[in-house]
Amino acid sequence: MEQYEPERLSPAQVAAMRRSFRNGRAALTRRSLLRASAGGALALGGVGALSACGIPAAGKSQGGVSADDHSATEKTVNFSNWTEYIDVDDSGKHHPTLDAFRERTGITVKYTEDINDNNEFFGKIKPQLAAGQDTGRDIIVLTDWLAARLIRLGWVQKLDPSHLPHAYANLSAQFRNPDWDPGRAYSYVWQGISTVIAYNKKALDGVEVKSVSDLLDNPKLKGRVGFLSEMRDSIGMTLLDMGKDPAKFTDDDFDAVVARIQKAVDKGQIRRFTGNDYTSDLTKGDFAACIAWAGDVVQLKADSPDVDFVIPDSGYMTSTDNMLIPNKARHKTNAERLMDFYYEPQQAADLAAYINYVTPVDGVKPYLAKIDKSAAENPLIIPDQAMAAKSHAFRSLSAKEETAYEEKFAKLTGA
Repeated sequence: MEQYEPERLSPAQVAAMRRSFRNGRAALTRRSLLRASAGGALALGGVGALSACGIPAAGKSQGGVSADDHSATEKTVNFSNWTEYIDVDDSGKHHPTLDAFRERTGITVKYTEDINDNNEFFGKIKPQLAAGQDTGRDIIVLTDWLAARLIRLGWVQKLDPSHLPHAYANLSAQFRNPDWDPGRAYSYVWQGISTVIAYNKKALDGVEVKSVSDLLDNPKLKGRVGFLSEMRDSIGMTLLDMGKDPAKFTDDDFDAVVARIQKAVDKGQIRRFTGNDYTSDLTKGDFAACIAWAGDVVQLKADSPDVDFVIPDSGYMTSTDNMLIPNKARHKTNAERLMDFYYEPQQAADLAAYINYVTPVDGVKPYLAKIDKSAAENPLIIPDQAMAAKSHAFRSLSAKEETAYEEKFAKLTGA
C-alpha cells in the first residue's frame, strides 16, 4: 500500500503559490475566475502540515472509502463549489438549474460557495480525509492537478456508471481520458479552462500574430508581449510551439522551453509575466499580444472591440475543474444524480450561458443557441471539432518534478 509522504515546499513553490494568491488564477472572480495553478500545487503548510498536526498518513486505496449511503432516506446533497461558478436568477438568490433538479427529483441541494482557492480548500478538507472522516460534502469541485492528487491518495470514491448515463454518453472526447483519471472513473468535468493567444488589434497596427513564435521572436512586438506567471500555461503553450507534446515531454524538453523563453526575456521581448492583471495591459494596448485565459477573452471581447484571440496551429492548453465525491460522503447516489443532471444538454446550456466557460458536454450547441446565439457560436465556449482536436493537457507531475520545474520557472520569471 502506497503511503502519503509529506512533502516540503521548496522556496520556488512558495513563491509560485504567493504569485497565485496575489494575481494569478486564485485572485480572480466572476467569469474570469480561473483556478489556482500548478505553481500553488502544494499549499503553504499543506502537505507537510499533515504530519505537523499529528494527522496520520493516509494509505492509498482503490475506489476510496464509502460510508453508508443515506440517499434513499435523506433527500439532499451537499455541493461545494467555487464562488460565482453557477447560474443565478435576476434576484441573485436562486440557482435555476439547482431548482430544476429539486423539482424533478425531490432532492434539495445545499449549495455552498466555499472554494476560493485550491490550496486553501485542500487545507480545509485534508484533516478529515486523512483521518478517514466525513467532510460534510457530497460533491467538491477541484482543478485537475488537485483532483489528481486526491484520486492518487484514495481520498475520493469511485463513481457508479449506472448512475451517470448522460455523463458517460455526453462527455466531450477531449476530456474523456486524462492521465490522472483514465476513463473518468472518479471524476467528471464541471467546466473546461482554455489558454489561448489574445491580442489588441489597434496595438498590433497590422502586425500579424498567429503563434507563440510570433510572440517570442517578432522584433515589432518587442516590449509589448505578455506571458502568464502560471507555469503550466506558459510552458505548455511554448512546448506546443516547439513541436513537443505537453502530455509526454521530458526534462530536456522543459529545459529547452525555459531557455527559449529566457532568450526572449533577455532581449526585452517579453514585457512581463502576469496573472489576471494582463487584462488591463491588453485593453490599454500596453500588451499588443499575450498568452491569455479564454474565460477572460470572452468578457474582454464583449467590452472592447479591439481585443480578439487566435488559436495557434500548434494547439492550445486546456485544464479542467472537476466534480468528485469525497470519502465517507453520506449521499453518494444523490451526488451522482446531480453530476449526471449537468450532463443533460439543456442543463449544460443553461450553465454555459451564464458562466461562459468551456462546456464539457456534447450536444449543447442547439440548446445554447436558443438562449444566446453568440455564445453558441463562440469556440471558446463550445469548441468546434477542429478546435477540440488542438486541445492539449499538461501531464501529471511527480513531487520531484514539481519542485524542479517550479524552481526553474521561478528563476525565469524573476519571482
